Amino acid sequence: MRRKILFITGSINQTTQMHQISKHLSDNYDCWFSQLFPDSAFLKAVIKYTPFADGTVLKGQFRAKSENYLRQHDLQIDYGGDKNIYDLVVYCTDMVIANKFRQTKTIWVQEGMIDKRTLLTGIIKKLGLPPYFTGDTSLNGSTNICDVYCAASEGYKNYFAQNGTDAGKLIVTGLPNYDNHLEFINNDFPFRDYVMVATSDMRETYRFENRPAFIKHAVKIAAGRRLLFKLHPNEKYDRAEAEIRKYAPAGTMVYHSGNTNHMIANCCELVTQYSTVVYTGIALGKKVHSYFDVEELKRLAPIQNGGTSASNIAQVCSSFLEFEENKGEFVKQFILRPTPVEQTEVQYV
Repeated sequence: MRRKILFITGSINQTTQMHQISKHLSDNYDCWFSQLFPDSAFLKAVIKYTPFADGTVLKGQFRAKSENYLRQHDLQIDYGGDKNIYDLVVYCTDMVIANKFRQTKTIWVQEGMIDKRTLLTGIIKKLGLPPYFTGDTSLNGSTNICDVYCAASEGYKNYFAQNGTDAGKLIVTGLPNYDNHLEFINNDFPFRDYVMVATSDMRETYRFENRPAFIKHAVKIAAGRRLLFKLHPNEKYDRAEAEIRKYAPAGTMVYHSGNTNHMIANCCELVTQYSTVVYTGIALGKKVHSYFDVEELKRLAPIQNGGTSASNIAQVCSSFLEFEENKGEFVKQFILRPTPVEQTEVQYV
């Protein structure tokens, strides 16, 4: 019997990352997938009786999108992890960890940008309340619950260590989907030299946003240059487009689908809110704007390793599975062997 691995999925980005990692493991291990699921009676009640989980990966369209992706790629689904006994669980968040897996080997994989810490973040942390009470991802990666943590960069490794996770659990592997931005430069997106605005789904996830003020801010940055808005896929498109048409100049382009990375590669300046795509702009040398401190983002930016992060993480998974000593000793002894990168010619445009 091959050892079994359960990958916990969430957003489409998290799901595609887990799929990429599993491709490097499926020849030797039996890989299964489950959308993030509630384990406590409280969370189960919130999902069943209230609308508060509707804007999260625990319920509704977000779970449906991820599970549709898994079915389209003929991957094995075990929602809730009840079909098998697993040797390893790979998490996309450590804010909801099932009690049934507390004795199982666990690995956390960073998915993208971590939300800003707020006063509420500090209160939740100090009181020892469940981290999802923050209503955001500000404590993701900082709970110290998993055995091993895979971080996007040295900057993020230090960040998680400073905010609660044991430095002896952290390994810099890179971040799938954000580790090879040079590949986006050669593209067929038809427009160039615009100021691009990447919005966030704050309102859809029950956070406050003054969207008219943000649009006016972007218009000011553009200073007469053409604007392109790329909406977050979770946004209510009709509402968002109507606001842009009202407050942005005529001729502003609005997209709710399409390759965001290609759009960023062709822009002359990037305006974001809380979006991880700001790292694409940084990696490609664009002038960027964010609700986060840009200099701090440059320190945190995911390493560019030619698209080998999924392979790196898979190496961590297989090595940890086969590690027979005390789990706490694994990171001390583990040596990441970088995957060779095939060199390709890049034409800058």
